[in-house]
Amino acid sequence: MANYDILGNIAIVKFPKESTKSEKLKEANKLLENKSIKTVLEKTNKVSGRLRTIKTKYLLGEKTKIAEYKENGCLFKLNVETCYFSPRLAHERLEIANMIKKTDRVLVMFAGVAPFSIVIAKTSKPNKIISIELGRECCKYAEENVIKNKVENLIQVLQGDVKRVIPKLEKQKFDFIVMARPNLKETFLEDALKVSKKKTKIIYYGFCSEDKKDKMVDELLREAEKFKRKIKITKVLEAGDIAPYEHRYRIEFVVLN
Repeated sequence: MANYDILGNIAIVKFPKESTKSEKLKEANKLLENKSIKTVLEKTNKVSGRLRTIKTKYLLGEKTKIAEYKENGCLFKLNVETCYFSPRLAHERLEIANMIKKTDRVLVMFAGVAPFSIVIAKTSKPNKIISIELGRECCKYAEENVIKNKVENLIQVLQGDVKRVIPKLEKQKFDFIVMARPNLKETFLEDALKVSKKKTKIIYYGFCSEDKKDKMVDELLREAEKFKRKIKITKVLEAGDIAPYEHRYRIEFVVLN
């Protein structure tokens, strides 16, 4: 059975290995019956690399890889091959946005084309949002999306590795940090703690099977202690599957010192 994601005008389909070309075209035709879908692409590899990119193959419809997508009252434009974007996190982004106060200074790490940043800006209208992303192409679309959503007075997009950008922000301390972290070995917790103060709330995303969840949480606590900081875990919630028996977890914690 085929799995697919719809990003506005584009449907990206992952077919079983045994699917024939005629079966793929039949599925693509069925998807194009939805008048909002203009293009059907086949996903030909898994999300890979630090920039979490995919490769696709054109199947049917308009020949484009530029998606125009709407969620939570926000508009996003992106190239589906060069910019990671998960429409499945739409509700997650809104939940996080609703936690933020108008007085908050917010940092979004690994921000992509700015979905978390823009949903937060439109929903909560906080004091300021710094949006850090490594990929140049993602940052190009992030800046365009910020203008498209008329939140340029609230969001500053910074291109670069968080390890290089955050030391330049150390004089700034944030009230709320979203670590929209990819599935990498490194936690990047040290970087978030550098710009945290007492009572900073951090949203961390970790990836593991259910039986390793407690170990992942314990490792975060120990890592914070290594940096002479104390954190209090307030919630651990499942925030979607990334593979069979592999989950994305949202770990919410508060910095105590």
